[in-house]
Amino acid sequence: MATPVRVRFAPSPTGYLHIGGVRTALFNWLFARHHKGKFILRIEDTDASRSTEESIDEIIASMKWLGLDWDEGPFRQTDRKSIYKEKVDQLISENKAYPCFCTAEELDQKRKKAQAQGLKPKYDGTCRNRSDQPEGIPFVIRFKVPEEGSVTIKDLLRGNVIFQNEELDDLIILRSDRTPTYNFVVVVDDGDMGITHVIRGDDHLSNTPRQVLLYDALELSRPEFAHISMILGTDKTRLSKRHGATSVLAYRDMGYLPGALINYLARLGWSHGDQEVFTQEEMVEYFSLENITTSAAVFNPEKLQWLNQQYIQNADSIKLATQLEPFLIKEGLLAEQHGLSKENIAKPIPSLNQRAQTLIEMAQKSAFYFQKELSFDKKARNKFLNKDIKPHIEKLIISINNMAALEHDSLESLFKKIAKEAELKLGKLAQPVRVALTGSTASPGIYEVILLLGKATTLKRLNEAVSFIEKQD
Repeated sequence: MATPVRVRFAPSPTGYLHIGGVRTALFNWLFARHHKGKFILRIEDTDASRSTEESIDEIIASMKWLGLDWDEGPFRQTDRKSIYKEKVDQLISENKAYPCFCTAEELDQKRKKAQAQGLKPKYDGTCRNRSDQPEGIPFVIRFKVPEEGSVTIKDLLRGNVIFQNEELDDLIILRSDRTPTYNFVVVVDDGDMGITHVIRGDDHLSNTPRQVLLYDALELSRPEFAHISMILGTDKTRLSKRHGATSVLAYRDMGYLPGALINYLARLGWSHGDQEVFTQEEMVEYFSLENITTSAAVFNPEKLQWLNQQYIQNADSIKLATQLEPFLIKEGLLAEQHGLSKENIAKPIPSLNQRAQTLIEMAQKSAFYFQKELSFDKKARNKFLNKDIKPHIEKLIISINNMAALEHDSLESLFKKIAKEAELKLGKLAQPVRVALTGSTASPGIYEVILLLGKATTLKRLNEAVSFIEKQD
């Protein structure tokens, strides 16, 4: 592209960052990175009654967790009030905007009258050519929309979308409390920041003709537009809490990896052949607007969970240990100040990463490794740790104690030998030992467990199992 690409993500801080918002941010970020352009973060906080600092903090935390870094910003619209005032004054001086003194009650009556007549309930232009300016009466500033003609939106995904001007009304650009409105400030900001492409949800498509007219009135270059489809739940209705979590940080707290969530969201409406799993570098290389579909994307939690499992299976153990650590602390398996190195935390990961779908699940499955005092499934302990198994565990204790070094093959030979001498199936020996060493009937392979725990911990837990059995007699 001849003109350097400049795109923006402009969330309103009125709540948590929604999954749909993140996909919009992601598509903008990928587009910028693919074209070696700039990605700008702008906080649209002009709605003072609903915007909160907590929401701003959450938006920034979400973006950082996902690795969607920005080149400029975060800008805040509340810091740019003087710019908006200047642009409002410009439109008034050029007779492109005017004060409107209609009260809320009058506007409501106008709407009802229009609806009763079967007309579109738009503002009827009462104050459009008014010359008097009553003192002491609150007023808004409205933009004069051309009464004839049409606006053509050249959408990069949908082609030309045409809106008739007669369908549009004179939108308010400045409220009576002197705060500017969304449709106005977004145009001023995009023009001021040199935005070349506006990639956003198709729920904004109806705003676009008004904004395009404002670009023209302010003599600003129109950016190119691409309106992406909405994300729907599995029942094909708009994605909401009933379909599962919609907050980005909720997925972080549920143990999803940021790369998996990014990969999944990229595939909601965009494709590159049949490829499902992408590195970040591949997404940047392959991304193009041409491969975005305009049909609604359906959010499938099971597909996300599968993809998360793929990321867990293929992750570097040390990097995964860093991501796993807070979950171990939350599960009470590690203290806040535990002193363990990342290498130590990573030790059980190769035995668990093929079995865990989330980091929470991995933390829970690794409890046997990190717990100093083992937590038992009482039903399993009472079933498997009994007087019949006691002599075989005692043989195992003696043999393991005599081993110079623990090795997988020698442990396997030992278990088979003891099972054969006792005329037991191997599982009848391995399962009680598994319960003794891990507290449950589900774990990695029994030889892996022993190698992970090491000789001292293995012998300690086997002796504790013998003591438990003796107390039951």
